Amino acid sequence: MPTFPTSSVQEARAALASRLRELRLDAGITGKQIALLCNWSVAKSSRIENAVTAPSDADIRAWCTACGADGQADDLIAANRQADSMYLQWKRLQRTGMKQLAETSAKLYERTRLFRVYASHVIPGYLQTPSYATALMRTIAGFRGTPDDVSEAVEVRMRRARVIYEGDHRFATLIEENVLNHRVGDQEVMAGQLGNLLAAMALPSVSLGIIPAVAAREGSMWPLEQFTVFDDSRIHVELLAAKVTVTAPGELDIYLRAFARLTELAVYGANARALIVKAVDALR
Repeated sequence: MPTFPTSSVQEARAALASRLRELRLDAGITGKQIALLCNWSVAKSSRIENAVTAPSDADIRAWCTACGADGQADDLIAANRQADSMYLQWKRLQRTGMKQLAETSAKLYERTRLFRVYASHVIPGYLQTPSYATALMRTIAGFRGTPDDVSEAVEVRMRRARVIYEGDHRFATLIEENVLNHRVGDQEVMAGQLGNLLAAMALPSVSLGIIPAVAAREGSMWPLEQFTVFDDSRIHVELLAAKVTVTAPGELDIYLRAFARLTELAVYGANARALIVKAVDALR
């Protein structure tokens, strides 16, 4: 029985379940009758109709046939797949390796004008050095047991990162101080990565804020899961097991408000630079 971590997914599932229930009611049949017609248990019909269990494509076709509504099956299947795409396990996304996943987001990066990025675990991809990205991806591939195409994936990530130098793109970036001190790769890799952050601060497209570890958070915000806001219409949330896509207006507003509060905790300019230099000095 799958569970979904955000209300966006739950709302999509509930909407689909409601449409299936309406089809059954319009057909004038009971839950027991549709279970008999579909050749499954009454409990399964109840779970589907109450958005407890996500139906398969075959389940939806069987339901529509039982209700005399075959013509609606394709639309309902499409809605079901859209809901499913909101919560995608990394194992599923990376089943053919990491290169393809990086390539699929390239167009999204090209068309986005304003990125709001909150990094609580690792340096954001567009600010990563090749060495840092390689060390990080090798760790991820090893942990998740995905095919090893790290070199190719890093090349794609570096090409995608060119958007910080090209076109009309802006990157509002917030990084927790602990990210600066968490080693990915060896000392040389981290030194190069931190140096790259210092250089990125001079880019006109990048606004870089560091949230100090000692930042007063009372009445404000606490460290959150890493997320990226693409313009004002789409958010990718990075969980350990999955990537969640948020598009529901209510949830978009929650993340935007959280980002605004986190912005107030961050330091910029010379103060941010001092924290990065402190992390560099700690490597010695």
